[in-house]
Amino acid sequence: MQDVSCFGLLLEFMEPTLRIDIDAILKAKAPNASVPRFLVSYLKRIVHQEEINAFLASEPGTGFDFIDATLKFLHVDAVVDGLEHLPDSREPVVFVSNHPLGGLDGMVLALMIGKHYTTDLKVLVNDLLMYLSPLSGLFVPVNKTGAQTKSYAKSMRDVYESGSSVLTFPAGACSRKLHGVIQDLEWRKNFVVKAVEYRRQVVPVYFEGRNSRFFYNLARVRKFLGIKLNVEMLYLADEMFRQRGSCYRVRVGEPVSWQMFDRSRTPVQWAQWMRDEVYKMR
Repeated sequence: MQDVSCFGLLLEFMEPTLRIDIDAILKAKAPNASVPRFLVSYLKRIVHQEEINAFLASEPGTGFDFIDATLKFLHVDAVVDGLEHLPDSREPVVFVSNHPLGGLDGMVLALMIGKHYTTDLKVLVNDLLMYLSPLSGLFVPVNKTGAQTKSYAKSMRDVYESGSSVLTFPAGACSRKLHGVIQDLEWRKNFVVKAVEYRRQVVPVYFEGRNSRFFYNLARVRKFLGIKLNVEMLYLADEMFRQRGSCYRVRVGEPVSWQMFDRSRTPVQWAQWMRDEVYKMR
């Protein structure tokens, strides 16, 4: 749930009223620009401003209650295989998953873990998502630039020392179409380092899902043109609404002991090994 970029602007302006206001965003970010009304209307439509604001006005609660209300609002469900692989719920672990959807998958997995494993869970997310206050108690911010700042290091240390289980998406971004296949980018090593440091089992999870063809084509064109800003993330809300009525399949794999991550490979290599193991479950 870390790849947000343009979508992060929407979240930034949701505080403190908890509503999306495209007019206010444009006025603040481009005060001297004259934006055509058709473009403003288009932006409101693709971010589903009216629908999201109506949902937020219904006071859907916080934490797991907010997630549950969101999934019911979208009529989204999941079938989970491999629940028998979950370790003792009193033991804090690290859940690692592929990230095909870029947001909705994180909510489905967080609720699944909360229901079947433990409610003492923290989800590592892009720090811009902390503006989504109903979920701020569940989230732990990760610096969006990837820099190992002191505050970031402290937040990681605090969450692992607290005994909370951790859900993380090591790719740090939602999946893209690579070599004709929808898959994650390279996984980062942090979860391997922390698993060893805090002697935690790692539970691999595979989430079956994909965004629209338009989303992947836009990402490919944006990359081809050399545009660094993730423009496709502006369509993240639209992608979420496209998933209405979906039922996903989630597979939980057998836990991997922290002792597996020995010096026969580097942490980076172990992270890619775990990524490969997750994709073997599809």
